[in-house]
Amino acid sequence: MATSDGTTIIGESILISGSLAGDEDLTVRGRVEGTLTLTRTLVVEPTGQVKAEVQVKNCIIAGVVVGNVTATESVEITKEGRMVGDIAAPRVIIVDGASFRGRIDMGEVDIAGQEERPARAQLSRPTVRPALRPAPRPAPAPRAAPEPRRAAEAAPAPAPVAPAAPAARPAVPPAPVAMGAVKRKVLVKTKR
Repeated sequence: MATSDGTTIIGESILISGSLAGDEDLTVRGRVEGTLTLTRTLVVEPTGQVKAEVQVKNCIIAGVVVGNVTATESVEITKEGRMVGDIAAPRVIIVDGASFRGRIDMGEVDIAGQEERPARAQLSRPTVRPALRPAPRPAPAPRAAPEPRRAAEAAPAPAPVAPAAPAARPAVPPAPVAMGAVKRKVLVKTKR
């Protein structure tokens, strides 16, 4: 039966078995088995049952579909809908309460859109970085033992000088970690 808006309806008491193809919208209230190919929209109403390989522009499932559905635009499974099979469509809507068992393939990923997504994702998702362990500190360089005085230096020395307090020593910056421990020799000249 065809309606005034160009939609064909398969009634509740009708069973179609085989290949069905068309260029207009189709509403299924009865049963269709085999293959179904449309250039327009397929609507499976709550009383409808489709056991077929389906290729359409759009598909709205409120009844039962057993088989794979390929759509060029969208597939929607309503609250009353039940489907067993795979879906291949760029847009898939599964309403809360619907029953679906199968796989969904929504096509190729748009590369241009993929480049924009990480920038937005970085703003909304916290960045997790692994904890860094501090680099091991190099062992302090051993202090050089004072050299024995030579005979020339053993001559009468000026008044003894009290050793400088540790805080009075000039600060030596720590050696960079990459260089490791570096021995430094400091020469101190005294005026005579």
